[in-house]
Amino acid sequence: LAVKDPTAVERANLLNMAKLSIKGLIESALSFGRTLDSDYPPLQQFFVVMEHCLKHGLKVRKSFLSYNKTIWGPLELVEKLYPEAEEIAASVRDLPGLKTPLGRARAWLRLALMQKKMADYLRCLIIQRDLLSEFYEYHALMMEEEGAVIVGLLVGLNVIDANLCVKGEDLDSQVGVIDFSVYLKSDDDIGGKERNVQIAAILDQKNYVEELNRQLNSTVSSLHARVDSLEKSNTKLIEELAIAKNNIIKLQEENHQLRSENTLILMKTQHHLEATKVDVEAELQTYKHSRQGLDEMYNEARRQLREEAQLRQASDMENELVVQVSMKHEIELAMKLLEKDIHEKQDTLIGLRQQLDEVKAINVEMYQKLQVSEDAMKEKNEIISRLEDKTNQINATMKQLEQRLQQAEKAQMEAEAEDEKLKQEYVNKSESLQNEFSQKEKQLLQLETDLKIEKEWRQTLEDDLQKEKETVSHLRTETQEIVNLKKEFLKLQEKNKQLKSICEDQEAALQELASKLSESKLKIEDIKEANKALQGQVWLKDKEATHCKLCEKEFSLSKRKHHCRNCGEIFCNACSDNELPLPSSPKPVRVCDSCHAILIQRCSSNVP
Repeated sequence: LAVKDPTAVERANLLNMAKLSIKGLIESALSFGRTLDSDYPPLQQFFVVMEHCLKHGLKVRKSFLSYNKTIWGPLELVEKLYPEAEEIAASVRDLPGLKTPLGRARAWLRLALMQKKMADYLRCLIIQRDLLSEFYEYHALMMEEEGAVIVGLLVGLNVIDANLCVKGEDLDSQVGVIDFSVYLKSDDDIGGKERNVQIAAILDQKNYVEELNRQLNSTVSSLHARVDSLEKSNTKLIEELAIAKNNIIKLQEENHQLRSENTLILMKTQHHLEATKVDVEAELQTYKHSRQGLDEMYNEARRQLREEAQLRQASDMENELVVQVSMKHEIELAMKLLEKDIHEKQDTLIGLRQQLDEVKAINVEMYQKLQVSEDAMKEKNEIISRLEDKTNQINATMKQLEQRLQQAEKAQMEAEAEDEKLKQEYVNKSESLQNEFSQKEKQLLQLETDLKIEKEWRQTLEDDLQKEKETVSHLRTETQEIVNLKKEFLKLQEKNKQLKSICEDQEAALQELASKLSESKLKIEDIKEANKALQGQVWLKDKEATHCKLCEKEFSLSKRKHHCRNCGEIFCNACSDNELPLPSSPKPVRVCDSCHAILIQRCSSNVP
């Protein structure tokens, strides 16, 4: 059996005393006479019991000097709730002999009984629970159902006419003590010990049955609370399942988008690789052709030099050999620079290929991660199906619990009906009470077993709920990991864009190099033309050419020598100002004044 609540036992005892005092007062008043005086003992006991009922669960109020705990505060509220009670409150305040709040409360009860409106006044108080909570604790008699029962019993006192003198009585100093001998003994039953024992046993049985009913009420209320909590938890689980499903759908859509983006990136990288391969092959071919052309030009120049060496004199041969050697060095330097540029381009291409291999490896890793996430999503779908099955099981158990609650409520209703019958015929039917008591014990045993089973079910349900919460938290962590993977993929996309920009810059550099190569070809052709023009002409020696042909001034660092290809005359840079634009060169070329041929600049140290 559950542990008894002491406040509930106090309320039950006060309710029983109120029933006995009201019943005894009505019976004695009908036998003695309907008009009663203030000296009548049952009436005095009734006021004492009512005072104890109103004092039950009162809050202690702090005053300036001491603690105050009186019933005058809640009774003073009646005049605000019930306008007809203003006369009683005013007359109580005007009484000269009353000095304490307790005396005013006692006078108020007597005046309300004489007016036959005590039940109405107290009913107004009980209805306003929020106002009473300022004066009473939550477990007080006036805050519970026992207060309503006492108010219903007070309606029966309207049969009695009371003629009480309140003005001359000393209500402040009265001691409110309940005399239990009035209710346990009577004049007719003196010496009837057996009958008293039977009555005491019946009363004990009655109290025991009432306590059982209260305990059943408490168990039913607790079961209702459990059912409500389980329903709330079920609704929360259903909402979490719906949220998880929505998250799974979103993740699936994101997976599809990521796959499509991966395929697009792979296609673009493949096209870019093919284009770069084609460009590199074309550049290699152009480099080979240019190398072959330069070798041919070099061979031709050597052959021409040999032929000219046989024809010309020793001094002219030395000068021309120096010029050819310098040209050869320049050509070799140009070739070395071209080889360096090509090697650098090959290194950049190798680096680009390595970066593309890394991008391919990253894409493969992303694809593997996507496969792993798909497997995890499948496992999550299986877990969600299991959770739905568990929720269905929980709903079935909830329905079973509701059925059991209905059965318990029916048993409670039957017990209340049996209690009413016992209250009416408790003297004549003691044996039937014992039989019913045994039946009640069986029902209690059954209820206890049912409660144990329900506790076990509750424990299993709580364990399942804990497991489901853990799975939901695991799903949340996995979704967070997928979000992190998406962020990493976005970073890789940004790196790919940077690599694309680098590739574009390198392509532009390759185009510039190609343009420079074309310019170098054009210059070589110009050199060929110049060499052809120089055939058959004889240049003056640098030692002999000391003055300009036109201005006859001496050559110096500021006045440099310019040699005509056609006529062989030497001019300074001031006299040879005639310039003509050539389509093969970006800058204009200086021209001879006499034959209009291209001039070659020469310094004073025999170096062209």
